[in-house]
Amino acid sequence: MAIFLHHGDLPATVRFTGSVAVDTETMGLNLQRDRLCLVQLSAGDGDAHLVKIAPGVDAPNLKALFADASVVKIFHYARFDVGMIKRNLGVDCAPVFCTKIASKLCRTNTDRHGLKDLCRDLLGVELSKEQQTSDWGAPAPSAAQQQYAANDVLYLHELKAKLEALLAREGRTELALATIAFLNTRAALDLAGWADEDIFTH
Repeated sequence: MAIFLHHGDLPATVRFTGSVAVDTETMGLNLQRDRLCLVQLSAGDGDAHLVKIAPGVDAPNLKALFADASVVKIFHYARFDVGMIKRNLGVDCAPVFCTKIASKLCRTNTDRHGLKDLCRDLLGVELSKEQQTSDWGAPAPSAAQQQYAANDVLYLHELKAKLEALLAREGRTELALATIAFLNTRAALDLAGWADEDIFTH
């Protein structure tokens, strides 16, 4: 496994085709208040590219990747990451796949749908979440932070394949795809102030 750290943007020489696993690290979990600090990417080949984002950075190569209709962006809890990317980089991520939504729709035998749970239950991999609440706003992530950030994308391709098989087995593939397709609208609602209100209630 190799971890590549980039500052400001994804180098133009790094290309992804078919699909790319994506995650973000931020200063907190408030879409209105907290800023994007790091974007992690993996082609599912065991390597991870980490892009350090400074305030005001435009990152045109990242934006082009997120908007590329030929590349599926695989997230875990895409609602937050898609919203954070939209607010900080001004681009919608499409198409996307969310392993958390997929898990909730096909793994109804459990209420544990975190990335750590999925990696353990479906892949037999134990993830450490020790660096989750560390300071991601520093000029450069520490070695421990880099390893943590890489782990958040290294297994998403495998999880997607496992979850797609479970969705098909349970007859919920179309429901999952339709729900996931709504994520950019869900993120827009979050950013517009409807994060907690259920607009579908009477």
